[in-house]
Amino acid sequence: MAADDKSHVQTMFGRIARRYDLMNRVMTFGADRSWRKFLVKKAQLNNHSRVLDIAAGTGDIAFEIRRQYPQAQIIAADFALPMMQVGQTRRQGSSVAWLGANALTLPLPDNDFDAVVSGFLFRNVPDIDQALREQYRILKVGGRIVTLDTTPPTNPILKPFITLYFKLVVPLLGRIITGEPSAYRYLSGSTLNFKTAEELAEKMRAAGFKSVGYKKMMLGTVAVHWGIKE
Repeated sequence: MAADDKSHVQTMFGRIARRYDLMNRVMTFGADRSWRKFLVKKAQLNNHSRVLDIAAGTGDIAFEIRRQYPQAQIIAADFALPMMQVGQTRRQGSSVAWLGANALTLPLPDNDFDAVVSGFLFRNVPDIDQALREQYRILKVGGRIVTLDTTPPTNPILKPFITLYFKLVVPLLGRIITGEPSAYRYLSGSTLNFKTAEELAEKMRAAGFKSVGYKKMMLGTVAVHWGIKE
């Protein structure tokens, strides 16, 4: 990741860190909770699992794993430190380990994790292929990747309305809730310009993952993808 790109994304997430969770609830009409539960289900974890939540932000996915698997070993990693600082103050903040890390160069050993999970990581990295290679590297054989991310709308009837929502409504909500409409213009743009669900699935296959699948949700604007390191 170029230094300027990294600094821009870090600064942006730092500005919205304290209202990020509330904005997600409002922007998704509360559906993000069910997405996380589905993601954790597809990871097929148990209380002995060692899990990395990369681009963990304030820890929503990591805390959902902790709720379901009280004994699992969970590392929540992100390169936006203010986001993790907010997560550390939450009720479950001390129940997971926190790590400052760039998804393109994970400071973690090979073949070490049973699962790597993420939420809205890949639309924010400049090199999806490298991020996938890093996750493949640190997974054990039989380990699973599960990721939640946005996907551009493809329904020709709904697409104009969804595009309007992301371009106008989301930045307006961002202004009201976080005071940072520019951050949500960026996030909306990254949503509309991101890979399709099948394009991301193909990149996962190219990185070596097998049994790759995905499920679209919220009118086809988000998708959970999964795969296995065989």
